[in-house]
Amino acid sequence: MAEKKFIVGVTACQIGIAHTFMAAESLTQAIEALGCEAKIETQGATGMENVITDEDLARCDAAIIAADVKIKNPERFDPIPTLSCKTKEVMTVQTAKGVVEEVLEAIS
Repeated sequence: MAEKKFIVGVTACQIGIAHTFMAAESLTQAIEALGCEAKIETQGATGMENVITDEDLARCDAAIIAADVKIKNPERFDPIPTLSCKTKEVMTVQTAKGVVEEVLEAIS
């Protein structure tokens, strides 16, 4: 059996409160529902949480950046297949699944 894909992501909204965390939750659920492993970093009003490490970046298969503002340290994703979108595109598990499916198709 093939190893699970590992997808990392970052969510960030203008205010850095509700949408940042709602998007992170939906994205995590969608990634896991599609049989992959997820780690989603939030960049919100309280700063960066669940920070993606160098080790995470070394082993991830792809990244999803769901942000309405410029994220911190975007260059760390340069060598990784990355899809960027707005938080509203991953606000529900159903819409997030479409984004994750697009990423999975791109890296297959």
